[in-house]
Amino acid sequence: MNSALARSIADLSSRWRNHFSRWTSLPKSGHLRRGARGEKLACRYLKRSGYKILLRNFRGRSGGEIDVVCRDNDTLVFVEVKTRAHEDFGRPVEAVDREKQKRISRGALAWLRMLDNPDIFFRFDVVEVIIADDAKPRVELIKNAF
Repeated sequence: MNSALARSIADLSSRWRNHFSRWTSLPKSGHLRRGARGEKLACRYLKRSGYKILLRNFRGRSGGEIDVVCRDNDTLVFVEVKTRAHEDFGRPVEAVDREKQKRISRGALAWLRMLDNPDIFFRFDVVEVIIADDAKPRVELIKNAF
């Protein structure tokens, strides 16, 4: 990745991180706490897998939303994190339906517009996190999920 693009991405993620950091400490209900823990576990997993986390919880002006924006080598990755207590009703990735994909895509488009670089490679990944009460959390990465 060229250094100008890397600086541009780092600059942008720093501005957004500072802008939204005040909301990360608000009290949360049970399922929101599980979701926040799932995002934290997902980010830890992504970092161990060599990803560089740029920003969490990006919201575009057009209503799009991205759980985690990161870099995997020269590829910009938009990650949706789905956290569940169990898989009784199917895998978490199954909740990323067509409507959810559209919202994620709108968020990605907003991010890409801010970069002003049409030549950047990007993809959409999903991280599934299962946090059962009686077991160690399980994390699975699905690259190019949609």
